[in-house]
Amino acid sequence: MKTDRQPMTVAGKARLEAELKQLVQVERPAVIRAIEEARGHGDLSENADYDAAKERQAFVEARIGDIQGKLANAEVVDTSELKSEKVIFGAHVKLLDLETDEELNYQIVGEDEADVKGGKISVFSPLARSMIGKAKGDLVELKSPKGERELEVIDFYFK
Repeated sequence: MKTDRQPMTVAGKARLEAELKQLVQVERPAVIRAIEEARGHGDLSENADYDAAKERQAFVEARIGDIQGKLANAEVVDTSELKSEKVIFGAHVKLLDLETDEELNYQIVGEDEADVKGGKISVFSPLARSMIGKAKGDLVELKSPKGERELEVIDFYFK
């Protein structure tokens, strides 16, 4: 099975590593203690604490595996070192909605870093895919469930 490299910013990698550390060093030992404590309460077949602890353990272990896989397949990009005449991964892009005159600001980031309210959109999102390769002044045509929108790339930069 071939896995593709996934782009990720340095900050995105640091957040995943911090979450992994928290899960391995804090959550996993806490779940193990909860399971041991629940076992001490007797009959496991009717023990809600034991069931809850085992469920939490499954979640924690799955998340640890998920993060380890993402970090193993990560292609970490230091956006502060990027230079391009066109919009690429990592760019902070200023757009103008030509219909509403609203200015929009987004950074194109890795899938796990996306936070639309925080101005970060996944490189795989329709908007990011339509912006990549555009230059200052270019029009971006976005087809969405709400209809088609035309946006203009006002500016973009890397930091």
